Amino acid sequence: MSKSYFICTTPRSGSTLLCRLLEETGRTGNPDSFYHRAEFMREWAAGWGVPDPDTVPQSVFDTAYLAAAIKAGKAGTEIFGLRLQFEYLKLLSDTLGRIFPGLPADADRFKHAFGEILYIHLTRTDKVAQAISLVKAQQSGLWHMNADGTEYERLGAPQEPRYDFGVLRREVEALENDDRAWLAWFDRQGIRPVRVRYEAFAGQPAETLIEICRVLDVEPPEAGSIASRLAKLSDAVSQEWRSRYHADLAEADGSWLDAPEGKVAAEE
Repeated sequence: MSKSYFICTTPRSGSTLLCRLLEETGRTGNPDSFYHRAEFMREWAAGWGVPDPDTVPQSVFDTAYLAAAIKAGKAGTEIFGLRLQFEYLKLLSDTLGRIFPGLPADADRFKHAFGEILYIHLTRTDKVAQAISLVKAQQSGLWHMNADGTEYERLGAPQEPRYDFGVLRREVEALENDDRAWLAWFDRQGIRPVRVRYEAFAGQPAETLIEICRVLDVEPPEAGSIASRLAKLSDAVSQEWRSRYHADLAEADGSWLDAPEGKVAAEE
């Protein structure tokens, strides 16, 4: 049976770096977000020569897209890799449910499509730093930069990032919710994932990559040959935002202490 792995994650958790390191082994496929936003999937489909979804029945597109995604995710190796954010878990499961009806559990559908799967749960403990990274990327358009200072991935026109406490707080809560949702899903599906923490992985990427290769029963590369090709985007702006966020959070969470008695009673 074929072998696969899913990197189950949330945005700005180091998944792009992990995907690139796995690709560079030449033995563990080329993982990417093949099931994601509609515009991204249309770009994938066009690049693979899959018929436009507006010109063929949904079932034809789903089946052709799956086959092309598996080929791309294997990249000439024996192992398929996929990066999957929780937001798009239902999209993948529903798509496979149409292709393989009669399999009610997500894990059963995934195994039927991709074979034996190693689930890797990649998380970031510092959710404030993660939210800051996400909001800065969304605002500036710059998502990743090469180690040499050139741009690796830009998804929008250059703009100066703007601090917004409300936006950051919502993103922190959303990221926390998605992490909890992944844990609940693993529990429901009876899955015990390999757990990778961003903070440890970013500090020692070779150690994480070698361990994943070993679990996949693939000969790992020499530790000395493993190096990050991406630069960290945290900067002075990130640190300023972090300080402002914690100050604003303390004020917001403690504001009720100074509220008039009648206002507190009314809001309760």
